[in-house]
Formats: sequence, C-alpha cells, structure tokens
Amino acid sequence: MDTLLSFKEALLDPVGAVNYPGEDFEVEFDVVTLAEPSADGRGREIAENLEEIEGRIAAGKERVRALDSEIDRLTNHADGLDYMVAVASGIIAGVIDSVWVGEFSIDRANSWGDEKVNHFVVKVAQSRGYKGEDLEGAIRYLEGNYGLASDSMTPDFGGGRQHHLRDFSHHPTPCGLLFSLLTQFTGKAYGTDTKGMFMVCEIADRRMIGRDIPQKILFGVVYWVFHMVSDMAGSSTNAGAGTGLPGPLVSMLKELSVLPFFKNMDINDMQLSVWISKLFNGTLLARRDEAGKITEKVKFDLRTEIGVAHELGRQALPVVINECIVRGFYFIRRFFFELRDKKVRGFKDLGQIDWQKTLPAGNRTIVRMLTISTGTFTAIDLADAAVRSAVKSGGVAAPAFLANMVLRVNFMGIGRFVVALGTDVGMGIRRSRLRNERIRLHTELIALSSAKVFYRQADMWIAAESAGAAIEKAYDMMEKTTAFWMDSMREMEENLDKIGRYAPEAGKKNAGLLEEIEDILTWG
Repeated sequence: MDTLLSFKEALLDPVGAVNYPGEDFEVEFDVVTLAEPSADGRGREIAENLEEIEGRIAAGKERVRALDSEIDRLTNHADGLDYMVAVASGIIAGVIDSVWVGEFSIDRANSWGDEKVNHFVVKVAQSRGYKGEDLEGAIRYLEGNYGLASDSMTPDFGGGRQHHLRDFSHHPTPCGLLFSLLTQFTGKAYGTDTKGMFMVCEIADRRMIGRDIPQKILFGVVYWVFHMVSDMAGSSTNAGAGTGLPGPLVSMLKELSVLPFFKNMDINDMQLSVWISKLFNGTLLARRDEAGKITEKVKFDLRTEIGVAHELGRQALPVVINECIVRGFYFIRRFFFELRDKKVRGFKDLGQIDWQKTLPAGNRTIVRMLTISTGTFTAIDLADAAVRSAVKSGGVAAPAFLANMVLRVNFMGIGRFVVALGTDVGMGIRRSRLRNERIRLHTELIALSSAKVFYRQADMWIAAESAGAAIEKAYDMMEKTTAFWMDSMREMEENLDKIGRYAPEAGKKNAGLLEEIEDILTWG
C-alpha cells in the first residue's frame, strides 16, 4: 500500500521515481510538454496597426458624411419654377419702386427730419419740467438748465454756424461723449480750427466744469445729453431753422479728417475738411441759378441724416416685399415636397417632416433665388431711373442726367443685390474647397483601405508560417511520442518480466502483498 501511495505522489511531480523491493528495480518517469507558446510579437504589432487604421477610416467616413451634408447645403438645387418666381418677384418689386417709392428727395428728408426732431425736443423739455408747447421755449429751457463747458469757446471754433461741427464735444456720438468727459477732467476744449487742424483750447468760463468727480461726470454725461437735445433743432433765436448738430455720419467724417491719412485728402479739388464744412452748412448741396449763385442752401445736419434714414426706409419697402415673396414661395413649395415625400395625411404625421429642408435660409438654393430676384429688381430700377432722368434732364448727354438718375436709384436694392451676390459667390468658393477636401479624404481612405489589406495579408502569412511551424513541430512530437511509447512498452515488458521473477520473493518478504495487489487490480 505504501508503494502505491508513493507512486501516486510521484505523479504530482513532473520528474520522479518509484522504488520496488530489490535494488535493481526502479520505475522512472517525466512530464513532456508537447507545445510551447510563440514569442513572436509581429502579430501584436499588426493588430495594433490595424486598430489604428480602422479608427482613422471610421473618423474619415464620419468627416465625409459631414462634408456631403455641407456640400449639399452649398449646392444650388433650384429648378425652372424657382427661377421663374424669382424673376417675377423682382419685376413686381421694380414696379412698386417705380410707382410708389419714386425719387429720393433731400427736401422731403429735411422736412421729415425737422418735424420729428422738433417734436422730440419739445417732448424732452416737457419731461424735464418745461410747461410750454413751442419749440423756441423748449430750446431756451434746455439751454438754460443744461449748459456745456465748451459753449463758452464758440468764437474759437468759428462762431455759431460752425462751432457745432468743429467742437468735438458737440458731436452726438460716443466720440463726442468722450471729449465732453475729457473737457471736464482737463479743463480744455478739443476740435479743429478753420483750416481743419486739430487744436486744444483752454476753457475760459469754468462755471460748467465740475468741482469733484461726481459733478464732472454729471456735467460731462447727463448735462451733455440734454444739451445735445437742445442743439438738435438749432438755437433758441432761430428755432427749427438754424444749423443744428452734425449727424453721426458727418461727425465721424470730421473726426477722421484730423488724422494724417485723411488730412490731405481732396474731394472735387477741395480739402476734405472744407468739403465737410460746406456739406454741413448747406453750401455744398445748395441750389444755384444759371450764373452759379446760391439761391437756397440745403443743410446736411442731424435732422437731414434722420430724414435720409427715413427715405432709405421708403426704398426698403420693395426690397422687403421681394424678400417676402421669394422666401415665402420657397417655404411653401418645400413644405409641400415634405408632405408628399413623407406621405403626411394628418396633423399626427407632421412630426415626420424635416423642417430644416423647408427653412428659406442658410442654403445655396434660396441664396441663388434671391440673387436672381434682387438682380432683376436692380436692373429694372436702373433702367427706370435712366429713362426718367433722361426725360427730366432733356437727354442722356444733359449735365443734370447723372444727378437726376442717382436720385431715382434704389440704393437699398443695390445693396441687397450686392449682399446676395457676394453670399452666392462665397458659398460657391466654400463648396469648391469642401469638394477638394472630400476628394483628398477619399484618396486617404483608399490608401488606408489598401494598408488594411496589406496588414491582413501580412497577418495571414504570419498565421501560415505559424501553422507550418506548428505542423513541423507536431510531426516532430509525434516521432518523439512514438519513440517514447515504444521505449516505454519495452521497459514495461522488461519490468513485467522482472516483476514475474521477483514476485515470489516479494511475497515472502511482504506477507499478503500479492493478494492485496490482486484485489486492487480486480476491484480498483
């Protein structure tokens, strides 16, 4: 029994032996490993590279899908009906402009601006405690209660007619507010002399200069605002008719004219600063008789700029109508396309509609339709302006032809056409760039796919090489196993022969051993 236990224990050891009675008898054994794991790292490297390539391919395909969507948005899908409606809309807008808008009138702009500014000044004065209704009293009330420090420097800036233009703190702009505050903290006035040169003057009358910071801010901001209102409609001695404040456009031109880049600029053989002064005081646009003598001055101050904005608003009407017709048609037609394609039969099916496809904005199709419609409108407007100005001026060769034509041109329409054309061209350029990027990506994806195939082939050859090596090793192991089996059989035969010869002697030395072995072999 002890011998059997020692045999079982020995099996747990890869190399071991069992000793039998008799010094010349011993069973030895060892565990043979049939295969060893491969230490080749090429397969792991191929797997890592394949994973990287597949990631790049997935990212490239995702980018291609995004490019396809963006290129489709930048592609014009308009058809003949879209073009017909765009042209018809442009014609309708052109007719409205010719019949209803008519000629741009600086007189109408001045009249409208005067009316609105005069009403505004009275209302502001009343909000500050003025009890009257007349404009002159309102201006006097605001001037008396909200003075400006630089008003005392009127003679230094060219007198009553020009000091509103030349004194920068009288400009109703952020720059004017800045100079008003600067005057409070420095005690100096800033502007230009009669030659357009920038100058700084010491404030002589310092009653409107704040004594401390809060008062300086009060005078420089609050008083400045209400003083600007008082000067909008002229002075109290010439309310509603005198020269008011320069508007934002003229103020900006005057401020720029002191910079070195603009200082020596000429317009019609006239220095820029002189041209601005003549525009503001009314001599530049003045009406003249046949001898060239001024018969009526046409000022261009804040009231005029407000009126011009109103005139441009009138010009915007046909532009807005054209916009509404084109965009409305686009939306309705694409909405019906969605109803048809998605087979919408009731309100519950409206959720299937891709509303992005119906929106009349952000795509090349609507931009192209607007380019055509605004181009048609502009062509009709220019033709109408040329015909009417030729009739009014007495022919195309007449000196007044160009001036009369300019007054009839719808500048809002021209501006909208330029914007539409620029957007259309810009989308076309962007589309070309994206298409080139897509071609490059497709080329890269082809190269990556080829690399993937090459790695797959390399993996296959490595697998084939490993299989060949495994087969050779298997054959070798089979040969070794066969030889081992034959040797084992021979040794077993020899051992059995020895057991037969030594059994009687073992039985004598170990009483009952043979019967016990027989029982084990029989019953397990």
